[in-house]
Amino acid sequence: MALNVADLVEHAVDTVPDRVALVCGDRRSTYAQLDERANRLAHHLGMLGVGEGSHVGLYARNSIELVEAMLAVYKLRAVAINVNYRYTKNELQYLFTESDIVALVHERRYADLVAEVLPTAPNLRHVVVIDDESDTEFAGVAYETALAEASPERDFGPRSADDLYILYTGGTTGMPKGVMWRHEDVWRTLGGGIDFVTGEHLTDEWQQAKAGKDYGMVRLCMPPLIHGAAQWAVLGALFSGSTIVLVPKFDPADIWRAIEREKVQVGVIVGDAMGRPLIEEFQRGEYDASSLFIINSSAALFSHTVKEQYHTHLPHVTLLESIGSSETGSTGIGAVPKEIVKTDGTRVKLNDDTIVIDDDGRPLQPEPGVVGRLARGGNIPLGYYKDPEKTARMFLEIDGKRYTVPGDYARFEEDGTITLLGRGNTCVNTGGEKVFPEEVEAALKSHPDVFDALVIGIPDDLLGQRVGALVQPRPGTTPQLSELDTHVRDVIAGYKVPRSLWLVDEIGRLPSGKPDYQWAKRYVEEQARADQPV
Repeated sequence: MALNVADLVEHAVDTVPDRVALVCGDRRSTYAQLDERANRLAHHLGMLGVGEGSHVGLYARNSIELVEAMLAVYKLRAVAINVNYRYTKNELQYLFTESDIVALVHERRYADLVAEVLPTAPNLRHVVVIDDESDTEFAGVAYETALAEASPERDFGPRSADDLYILYTGGTTGMPKGVMWRHEDVWRTLGGGIDFVTGEHLTDEWQQAKAGKDYGMVRLCMPPLIHGAAQWAVLGALFSGSTIVLVPKFDPADIWRAIEREKVQVGVIVGDAMGRPLIEEFQRGEYDASSLFIINSSAALFSHTVKEQYHTHLPHVTLLESIGSSETGSTGIGAVPKEIVKTDGTRVKLNDDTIVIDDDGRPLQPEPGVVGRLARGGNIPLGYYKDPEKTARMFLEIDGKRYTVPGDYARFEEDGTITLLGRGNTCVNTGGEKVFPEEVEAALKSHPDVFDALVIGIPDDLLGQRVGALVQPRPGTTPQLSELDTHVRDVIAGYKVPRSLWLVDEIGRLPSGKPDYQWAKRYVEEQARADQPV
């Protein structure tokens, strides 16, 4: 079977060629048009020497062209490298060099930065530039020119389930790392090759395309495609012949207008970072959301207070929560009950390939209250690109089977589900007690004057670390530390309550919506220096 991203999309093209595949603003592209344009770009890149195993950087906001470029790269059996569009010059230099890209497809708005970095990227030989509303001068070939001069034919050779897919992590706590997957493995864990609900392993490469032949849903992907969850929300939808609505940037009002205009049925968000401003804009405006019946959140905290808002104002919508990581793919999914239970993390049912282990790597029995690290077996990554040491630390052999262990902690619940507590490397160790930031953030955000919050560990001579919180108040409010302290103590244990607190204009987050812990630490360090006497 050709269990390859490009083949699976092409199966949908051949099944529903005239169906709309992509919508972005007032532009639309059918499956046949998507395929033809991706073929043209693939041929253009192929004439320049891009082929099997070549690395191609994709540096753009969400757009039809970005999806075309992803597909074009996979058609050539090359490897797409996701480039964070918020990166500075130094970060781009690191990624362009570390990832060994030989070609780059970027939006015109980033041309100045690309020009600065290009001389330092030893392997980067060719640039294709997607036009946008900017007028920045650029070096390279215009995207539409590249397509116009290339063949539209789908005349590529056979591909393999072993072709390489690389996803660079967001770098929330350090420099990004490239996670390497086989196409089949990442398809099974993130693209529907293993049914997320039933656990069924698909055995027919045409199964998803056939299932969508008579009915394709309309799905809205809000996170940027530099993020793995967004990439696979789009790719998985393409495999099944769905229509995908994209937004170049997250704007709640624009999103509700798109939902109303395109009759969106499924929305994909990243926790509170997108969920809260979205539902509050819905309450302020007058939008028709009658077509919407599923909202799926992943990759960040989706707090109970925000879930309650959705159940109140969109009672017909089913809320889903998914957990996973770049190193594991999906590890669990669950529906949010109508009667919201206040929990200290995302609560889901684990899939059959995921277990919980202790700190010595031994499987734990699913007894209520037991806490351990999540480990996924089965279809898992090959390792980190060019980093055998990190690969060795990430992957363990347990009872003769290879597992990936990214460091996420979870707790077994009485009903057989697990509660995701958080990543171990962001855990605050205060006086010997472990405090997971997500639990404290949820408690803070349940206060009516708090719009957003981010929790980190602050060095402390007595405790080792103390809990620190950066809080973004709602406009027109200035919550006091004493007021928040009293509120939070009613929700969580005393040792978890923040001992230091800073009010900020806006919480720093990555484009994916995940917390930017590096920003938080820099902010706290700058405040400490400003408070020191001269």
